[in-house]
Amino acid sequence: MMRSRAITNKLYSSYLLTTSKSFPTSSSIVPPLLVKKFNGSIFPQFQGCKNNFLFPRVYMSASSALLNEEVRDKGIGLLKAVEDQHGGVIVNMEEPMDSFVFASLLEASISQWKRQGKKGVWIKLPREHSNLVASAVKAGFKYHHAEPDYLMLVYWIPTTPDTIPANASHRICIGAFVMNDNMEILVVQEKNGRFSGKGIWKLPTGAVNEGEDVCTAAIREVKEETGIEAEFVEVLAFRERHKSFFQKSELLFVCMLQPRSFNIQKQLSEIEAAQWMPIEEYVAQPFVRENELFDFLTKVGLSKLSGKYCGFSTLLTSTSSCKKSYVYLNKIDAAHLSTSKPHQT
Repeated sequence: MMRSRAITNKLYSSYLLTTSKSFPTSSSIVPPLLVKKFNGSIFPQFQGCKNNFLFPRVYMSASSALLNEEVRDKGIGLLKAVEDQHGGVIVNMEEPMDSFVFASLLEASISQWKRQGKKGVWIKLPREHSNLVASAVKAGFKYHHAEPDYLMLVYWIPTTPDTIPANASHRICIGAFVMNDNMEILVVQEKNGRFSGKGIWKLPTGAVNEGEDVCTAAIREVKEETGIEAEFVEVLAFRERHKSFFQKSELLFVCMLQPRSFNIQKQLSEIEAAQWMPIEEYVAQPFVRENELFDFLTKVGLSKLSGKYCGFSTLLTSTSSCKKSYVYLNKIDAAHLSTSKPHQT
């Protein structure tokens, strides 16, 4: 043990002698050596060594300026980052790291990015690196958003107003207006939620998945909840509501679909009952009759069936980056603008 420590101290002294910086002579405190077992060094020239030279946290504040200059001069000890399109950088933490090492590298990296005039700093932390969250927050980072497998944190460097966009503000949902040739509307009773146990028959509804088109989501939700195959016709209308889901806003797109099958097979996990209900019985429910929104949307759907209303159909277009996307528009009034075919499902 004594021989190992002597060798380590000798190596450490040699490392200090290779630098043009030294600790202030006015200080009587000499940072002690902390020898820590670590799979590889934070310094490239010591990769493969079993002993990693670290300063204890208590001395970091006193020597941080010197260490940052050392990092700048030698080009070592910075977090790997890529530039974004807005003058900032993105750090994707893919490898495990000790939280103390991470805090030191993060401090040095921020100093470097500040000198380079960078703006926003994004750090993506996978679930397996959650031990680094506290160090990032202590350095001034804020939570931006989270997904099942990672947390994204953000830091604004300049003294100018922060222009980093906020997290997604809206949740997108659909409601499905499906009517058969017998003037019966497809309705469900839910097992969970605010309508559970109240005997209310309502339209199939649900959230749009990430990367899913509204028209596709409407078809999927109808199939999942009732087993009915259907074809998207158009968006009849959409409603915006604020502070709906964990204080987020919500957009509900009410879509008209044409059924292609009629045998109902309800979803056992979420749906208590499902049926084709005569439209007169549906609109006679106190829930519909006394709710201005649902009453009005029902009238919109019936007006569409009678040819007195036109909603928004899909038009497939491409963006400047050649990605395909749908535009929802009134196809009758916009028929002269394009010869593209409407979306077929």
